[in-house]
Amino acid sequence: MIDIKFLRENPEIVKENIRKKFQDEKLPLVDEVIALDLESRKTQTEADELRAKANKIAKQIGGLMKQGKKEEAEQVKQEVAGINRRIAELEPKEAEIREKIRSIMMVIPNIIDPSVPIGKDDSCNVEIEKFGEPVVPDFEIPYHTDIMAKFDGIDLDAAGKVSGNGFYYLLGDIARLHSAVLAYARDFMIDRGFTYVIPPFMIHANVVAGVMSFPEMDAMMYKIEGEDLYLIGTSEHSMIGRFIDSMNDEAKLPYTLTSYSPCFRKEKGAHGIEERGVYRIHQFEKQEMIVICKPEDSRMWYDRLWKNTVDLFRSLDIPVRTLECCSGDLADLKVKSCDVEAWSPRQKKYFEVGSCSNLGDAQARRLGIRVKGADGKKYLAHTLNNTVVAPPRMLIAFLENNLQADGSVRIPEVLRPYMGGKAELRA
Repeated sequence: MIDIKFLRENPEIVKENIRKKFQDEKLPLVDEVIALDLESRKTQTEADELRAKANKIAKQIGGLMKQGKKEEAEQVKQEVAGINRRIAELEPKEAEIREKIRSIMMVIPNIIDPSVPIGKDDSCNVEIEKFGEPVVPDFEIPYHTDIMAKFDGIDLDAAGKVSGNGFYYLLGDIARLHSAVLAYARDFMIDRGFTYVIPPFMIHANVVAGVMSFPEMDAMMYKIEGEDLYLIGTSEHSMIGRFIDSMNDEAKLPYTLTSYSPCFRKEKGAHGIEERGVYRIHQFEKQEMIVICKPEDSRMWYDRLWKNTVDLFRSLDIPVRTLECCSGDLADLKVKSCDVEAWSPRQKKYFEVGSCSNLGDAQARRLGIRVKGADGKKYLAHTLNNTVVAPPRMLIAFLENNLQADGSVRIPEVLRPYMGGKAELRA
C-alpha cells in the first residue's frame, strides 16, 4: 500500500505504475481516491473547526452563569448542542470515507523499482545469472516420485485416501532426507547471523490483509471455519505479523530472522504434468528468511537474501539460476522480486525452488511497523523475505542432481552429519 500523500501529489506516476503492471482496470481508482481524499479533508476540516468553536463557546457558559445571565448561558448551551449535533453527523461520514479510501488503497499496486523489467507475465522474466554447471547425465533420470518409490520413501495413494490429492506420506530415508535438508538450512542461516524462530502457524485476518494482496489471499489461504484464523501459506505471514503496531528502535535494526513452519496452500488453478507428484501440493515445510530494516538498507539486504539461497543450493551441488521477475509477475505489494530456480537434469530445464522479495514499506504501512530514529523522527520500516529451502519440492532437485547411474543417491558432505554420517542412499 502506497502513501496517500504520494498518490495525492503524484497521480500520474501512480497511474503509469499501474500501466506497467498491466492492470489498466485499476486506473480509475486513482482519481476516485483523490476525490475521496479531498472530501475527507474537507469533512475533517469542518469537524475540527466545529470542535474548536464548541470548546471556545462552552467556556463562556460558566462565566455567564456566575454573572447571573442564565438566559444567555442557556442560548450558548443550545448553540453548543447544535454544533455537537453537526459534529455527530460528520464523524461517521469521516470514518466511512476513510474506510473507502483504505479499501481502494489496498488494491492499488505498490510502486515498483525502476530496475524491474516490464512484461505482462512470467514468460517475460529475465535471467540474471547462473551458478554451477547444469549437467545431463548419460543415464535416464526417472520421475522424482519414482526415485522416491525405489527407496520405499513415498506413499501418494494412501495420502489420497486420507487427505485427497496434493498430499503425501514420506517414509524412511526420504523422510529423513527431507528433515535433514531443513535442519541443515536452519543451521546454515544461523551461521549467517540470523535468529532462529518457530512462529504461530495460524494468524488473524487483519494480519493476512497486512502481509499480502487480496488475489494472493484468495488463491492461497485456508480459513478455519467459525474462527478469525487462517492457516499460514508461509512463515513470512506470521513473522511480519509479529511486529504489528510496533515502534522499533532504529539502533536495533535490522532484524534478521530465519523461521521454520509447515505451509498450507489452496493452489487454485490447473497445473501441468510436471506439477504432479510433490511439485505442487497443499502442505509442505519451509525454512524462510525475514529482514526488517531501514529503507536505505533494503536493496542491500535484498541482494544478500537471494545470494544466501544460491549459496545453500550450491553447497549441495545443485546448479541454480536467478530470474528477475517482470512487472506483471510481481504481486501488488512487491517492489522487486527474483526467483531462484534449480536445474532439473530430467527435464533439462530450471524450475522454481524459491522466491526473494523486497516489499518496501507496503507491509509496514498496512501493519503499522514503525521505527524511531536517533533524532526522534518516526518512519516506516522496510520488509523483505526469501525462501531458504522448501522441501519436498527441493527434494526433486536434490534427488535428480545427486542420482548416480547405479540408482544410488549421493549425499553431499555438508549434509552427511544430518543423515547419520551416510555418504549415499541405496535401495
